[in-house]
Amino acid sequence: MTESLIASIQTALKELYNLTDYSVELTPTRKGIEGDYTFTVFPLAKILKKAPPRIAEEIGEYVAKHNADIKKYNVAGGFLNFLLNDKVFARFVKENYSNDQFGIQTEQQGKSVMVEYSSPNTNKPLHLGHIRNNLLGYSISEIIKATGKPVIKTQIINDRGIHICKSMLAWQKFGKGETPESTGMKGDHLVGKYYVEFDKHYRKQVEELVKAGMAEEQAKKEAPILKEAQEMLRKWEEGDPQIRQLWEKMNNWVLEGFKETYQELGVDFDVEYFESDTYLLGKSIVEEGLRKGIFYRKEDGSVWVDLSEEGLDEKLLLRADGTSVYITQDLGTAVKRFSEFDIDTLIYVVGNEQDYHFKVLFTILKKLGYPWAEKLYHLSYGMVELPDGKMKSREGTVVDADDLLKKMFQTAKKLSEELGKVEGFSPEEQKRIYNIIGKAALKYYLLKVDPKKEILFDPVKSIDFNGNTGPFLQYAYVRIHSLIKKAGDYNFEGEISQLDAREKELINSISQFPDIVYSAARGLNPAILANYIYALVKTYNSFYQSLSVLQAPDEKTKNFRLALSRLTGQVIKNGLNLLGIEVPEKM
Repeated sequence: MTESLIASIQTALKELYNLTDYSVELTPTRKGIEGDYTFTVFPLAKILKKAPPRIAEEIGEYVAKHNADIKKYNVAGGFLNFLLNDKVFARFVKENYSNDQFGIQTEQQGKSVMVEYSSPNTNKPLHLGHIRNNLLGYSISEIIKATGKPVIKTQIINDRGIHICKSMLAWQKFGKGETPESTGMKGDHLVGKYYVEFDKHYRKQVEELVKAGMAEEQAKKEAPILKEAQEMLRKWEEGDPQIRQLWEKMNNWVLEGFKETYQELGVDFDVEYFESDTYLLGKSIVEEGLRKGIFYRKEDGSVWVDLSEEGLDEKLLLRADGTSVYITQDLGTAVKRFSEFDIDTLIYVVGNEQDYHFKVLFTILKKLGYPWAEKLYHLSYGMVELPDGKMKSREGTVVDADDLLKKMFQTAKKLSEELGKVEGFSPEEQKRIYNIIGKAALKYYLLKVDPKKEILFDPVKSIDFNGNTGPFLQYAYVRIHSLIKKAGDYNFEGEISQLDAREKELINSISQFPDIVYSAARGLNPAILANYIYALVKTYNSFYQSLSVLQAPDEKTKNFRLALSRLTGQVIKNGLNLLGIEVPEKM
């Protein structure tokens, strides 16, 4: 809606001051000041060596004279405020109200952005922390895609290493042949059970060694069950057939479990990598770094890199027994990705507990001379905590993702029934609505917060039909959809005599949607979009409560308000979809 005004200001800058290629940005005029959009001229004062009010007056006079869309302008210091003619707002509604893709760039071009998220270990089920990771990664991918950039959604499944061997060893020792079929447990839950079991026996052995007189730090290294897990890892890397067979069996259990959880959560991936496929490439990269003198080998045979000149520390790359560590496969995976895809940027969505790890990874890749190492970015996000503190996988104190999704369903069911929101729905419809509401509550609660901030999650507070929540926004959409359906056929031709201030405020808010999508993509921050949708819904509610739609004073006004309502509903739907949130048509 501001394209014409921006073009006029740029023309004014060229004609009045011979200024070309100046970036013109407009902001909505502050409340209490007459105007719709404001152009700030303070930066021009340094360039033109003139007082800001005089520059603003000159530009305002030129634009008002040459652009029929401008009703009037006023100057407040270095701020130039423009009031648009009502026909501009009406024209905007006419051009967009039937556009289902408003604010979304459907054509994609240029190099791809790759977004890595989820990337779990195959020794335990997904938990609440993984949920935030998955929702962030998925929504960031969809938002970037909506700006016209091709996106590749990916994950690296950490399917090898000492953690995996801990679960394998515990199952081998204490599992008595249990399977997902024999227990009725999801495969990831069954394997996770034995990760906890390993830790119980490990702690007990450490305690016994300490009682026998060994120092605690030494006892943690010498516990027999840990030694057995380390030996299992060594055998795995040597290709021991029995160990490999057990590994494949248990990994498949977990991967099937993950697949179910991803489907329930509504996230997906375009390409998946497995650490077991990339760690050897990582090891060869480490060997190459050794040959080039970038890395060094210690007396015990372990391989390290010294990053003290870069303000970091020494980092282990290969253990003394030749087995690899996390960063080994990260090196291999990065190289593999850039060799397979034409990537502009690779974004790692990983919690802030790994900030140091990614600084080290990116620094090593730069030292190795990969030109694309400058195109790596770590989207670091805060942890999700519960009222009673942090979660710990090995102690079995996590909030399981599957359990949480079930709890959200039950909470949505209980509240909806109490409020009578689903009366007259069939049992199948009720089940679907509870599912949609529960997931919307969870997703919005986690995405409306800036990724860098930590979250204290409360399932009950997340489901509220009268607050900054997913269900509140869904309900706003449903109400608009119901209004349009009730109205029947209508057609807005763009003619309207005069607009109310609340109508203009709503149109102004809607017109910002495409820019909000770009802003959320640039900042890798879905919270920008989430909170915009909430503000839009509040603005619509104010319009709806103040101005009758179906009982408007005349047919043209009614059709205009219906078109405006439809456009609002479309923005709510499109925005929520970018957050991975589905909107029902009734609830």
